Formats: sequence, C-alpha cells, structure tokens
Amino acid sequence: MECQELKLVTDKELIDKNLEKEEQTCNLVPAWSPRNPLENSIDCREKSIVENINADQDAIAKIQYLSSEHAKLDKYLDNQEQDESLRKYLVVGVHWVSLLTEHVLSHPFLVLRWQCQVYNASKCYHLHPFTLLPCIVHLHRRQGLTTLWKGMGSCLLVRGMSCAIDDVISKLSSWPKELDSRTTLKRFGQHVLLKSVSIALVLPFHTVSLVKTVQSGIASDKTGLFDVLREGGARIFSWRSPQNTRMLPTWALIGPSISIGITKYLFNLLIHGVSTRMMQRRMLENRCEKNPDNKLENQNAKTYAGLIAMLTTEVVFFPLETILHRLELQGTRTIIDNLDTGYSVVPVLTDYRGLFDCYRVTVISEGAAGLYKGFGAMILQFVAQVAIIKLAKWTADQIAAGILNRPTSRTVQPYNFDSLSCNKSSTTKSPSISSIDVELTSLGKYSLDE
Repeated sequence: MECQELKLVTDKELIDKNLEKEEQTCNLVPAWSPRNPLENSIDCREKSIVENINADQDAIAKIQYLSSEHAKLDKYLDNQEQDESLRKYLVVGVHWVSLLTEHVLSHPFLVLRWQCQVYNASKCYHLHPFTLLPCIVHLHRRQGLTTLWKGMGSCLLVRGMSCAIDDVISKLSSWPKELDSRTTLKRFGQHVLLKSVSIALVLPFHTVSLVKTVQSGIASDKTGLFDVLREGGARIFSWRSPQNTRMLPTWALIGPSISIGITKYLFNLLIHGVSTRMMQRRMLENRCEKNPDNKLENQNAKTYAGLIAMLTTEVVFFPLETILHRLELQGTRTIIDNLDTGYSVVPVLTDYRGLFDCYRVTVISEGAAGLYKGFGAMILQFVAQVAIIKLAKWTADQIAAGILNRPTSRTVQPYNFDSLSCNKSSTTKSPSISSIDVELTSLGKYSLDE
C-alpha cells in the first residue's frame, strides 16, 4: 500500500514538473504561480492555436500583397517602355526641327543677305535688321509672298550634291568622310583632300544656284532644277572665260573657293567641338540625381553647340563670303532687287580681276563696312532660328514633364514580418504557410513613385 502511494506521489510530481516546463516554454506565468497547473496548460494551448491561426492569416495577406505589387510593377515597366519610346521620338523631332530650320526656314533671310552682299552700288548697307523690314514689306507687296523663297530648290540640290559627292569619293578612295577623336594625322589629311575635291566639283553648281537665288523674280524667267544641272555642267567644261563678258573662268574661282571653304569648315569643327564640351560639362554640373531625360538633354546640347558654331563661323567669314559671291556673280548679267527701296530692280556690274583685287576695290569704294553688307539679314536669320529651336525645345520639355509627372502607384512599403502580436510565438506553428519567407527586398531597386 505504501508502495502504491509512493508511486502515485512520484507520478504526480512528474506531471507537475512537465506542467511547469510547458508553462516556462509558453512564458504564460512564472513557474511559481499559484494557479492551477491544468488551467495554465489549457491557456497555453489556446494561445498557441490562436498564434498559429494569426500567423497563417498574416502569411496569406503577405502573399496577396506581393501579387498586387508584382502587377503594379509590371504596369510600371510597361509605362517605362512607352515613355522611353516617346523620348526617342522627341529627340528625333528636335533634331529634324533643327535641320528644317537651318536649311529651309532660314532661306528667305539667305536671299536678303546674298542680295545685299553682291550689290556693290547700294547706298544702304543693312548692317542691322531694322532697315530691312521696310524693304521686306515692299517686296511682298510688289512681288508676292514667294519672292524670298526663290532658289530654294537649287540650294537644296547643291547641298545634296555635296553630300553625295563626299559619299562617292569616300567609297571609291576609302578616305574618311567624317572626323572623330581617333582620326590619325594621315586620315585627317585625306579627309581635308576629300572636302577640297568636293568643293571644287560643286563650285559650278553653287555659282548657278547663287544666280538663281539673288536674281529678281520680275526681271527673269523661272528656272527648274534641270536648268541648274545643265548650266552647272556647262561651266565645268568651260575653263576659259567668255570673250564678250567679264565672267571669271572656273579655274580662277577654284583656288579661292577651296581655301575659304576648307578654312571655314575646319574653323566650324573647332568651334563645334569646344562648344559641345562646354555644353556637356555644364549639363553634368547641373544634372540632378534623378535625370531620366539624358538623351533629350544631349540632343539639346548638340543642337545649341551646332548653332553656336554656325553663328561664330558665319560672323568671322562674312567678309570672305561677300568677296567670293561677288567674284562668282561677276559677268553673269544678273538683275537683282534694289534693297535700298524695295520697289525697283538693278543690274550687278563689277570688274574684279581676282580675290585680292575685289577686296581692295571694295574697301576703297565702299569702306570696310562694305564687306559686311547684309549683316542685318544674318541677325534676323539667327534670331528666327533660335526662336524656333527654343519653341521646339520648350514643347519637348513640356511633353517630357507631362510624362514624368504621370500619376503612379503608391510607394512599395516592405511588410514588417517581425511585428507579430506576441513575441512569445510557439515552436509548434504550422510550417505549411506560416513559414514562407516572402522576399520583397527585390522590389527595392524599382522606384515606383518616380
């Protein structure tokens, strides 16, 4: 009997020890708590069940949240692809606006400038644009709106021929058509030689194009592009000057044209390179940490660098251009508009014997300012070009800003896995769902609120 009682006491002590261990594991109440051990065990088991259920629900919520964020990320990436293609179109658009402005929209100012340059007997030099405005109004009233667009087809034809000749010579002789930072001195010399040959071959057609551009619309017949090709080809093969005119032979114009053309081309390359580096350095200094429009900014920098190079080159070589145009037009019996009044027409009558003789006679009879006749037309040309390019850039910036300010999804906030309701979680939780380790940190590299 005593043995049985001793055994019961031993079993009871063992049960009490197990209950105390379970209480300490669950951290419900201290081991010395006076509560009933059975009640403590029931409370601990209920707590474990509740925690397991909550953990499973939290894991399900996290998985649903991750799926929704993945959908938002896919939508965001699609929008980014569309925005990138639109930015490419904006870059191409700004580039084409720049080309259109330089070669087409600036042609009326080119007509005014060339007419002022070749008229040696003019009283008004038009050194600033204000004196040209009344003449433009009078020309439009007398000859119509198309009077300043004459010769545009021939000018575009000459520029196209120059590019085509460069390409053909480059393919036949393997001379470089363009220069870069890796060009050797030998390749540079070959490139200069290519440009010299191109200028010499295009010179007769450029002379004919000059005549078609400056001649008055009411004192001459309209000509087509085939007339430019025919007359230019005839001047290529006529190396001697005609007996009954003062026209200079082609060989007498090749030397001045090549020397002035090559010097002007190299000076333009130098200014373009310097201005491009300055623009890029300024762009790097002013660039924000988040600048997704690098391509558009680079295109704007190239556009402005080209504009600065062209403006500087035209200003520096304006007197030489005046002399060369007078030599090319001499003896062609061209009648131009009188830009002193804008109402009448006048013939161009000169008798220069060469480049230096033209310079000497011009300075003596017209003064040093005579070399800058029509400078106001060039000012108008560049003001119009800058205004159009500024407008195109502003439009592109507004479109790009509209893209960047598009409403986006809210910022992804990583779920806090450690903030459970009870830090005393049981080790008996179900491993099927609650033990899933959801990784949201991979979304950290995507900023959905940009």
